[in-house]
Amino acid sequence: MSTHLDAIAKKIIEELQADGRSSYAAIGKSVGLSEAAVRNRVQKLSESGLLQIVAVTDPLKLGFSRQAMVGIRCTGDTERLARQLAEHPEIDYVVLTAGTYDIMIEVVCEDDDHLLDIINRRVRTHPEVNSTETLVYLKLVKQQYNWGTR
Repeated sequence: MSTHLDAIAKKIIEELQADGRSSYAAIGKSVGLSEAAVRNRVQKLSESGLLQIVAVTDPLKLGFSRQAMVGIRCTGDTERLARQLAEHPEIDYVVLTAGTYDIMIEVVCEDDDHLLDIINRRVRTHPEVNSTETLVYLKLVKQQYNWGTR
């Protein structure tokens, strides 16, 4: 279900995507609203679940030297399994898919031993999991978060 955003809401989101620490006053100047009006709009966007303002870190600089995408083939209720996998803190992305895999997850790990532990003890232990394929990231070329209002 999509939500219709007016041009001002889109501009507010774009401003926050460029700099999540922008003040409401600065955003207000850019979009032609008062500071209070921007604060109100951001609060409504956040409460609706449409907008989330977070700090994005570089895993490598924090000591997480191994990232991987894991494709999972499974049987049974894929949504239930996806919710269970999403509970693990090392799994930062869970998506149901169509095609070769039923579920794709992204993991952020300290090293290869940590990755192996996650796959063997957190993923493959679920009886619904038939097989996995791990795609280890060699280099992150592009990651962006500014696609929200296109």
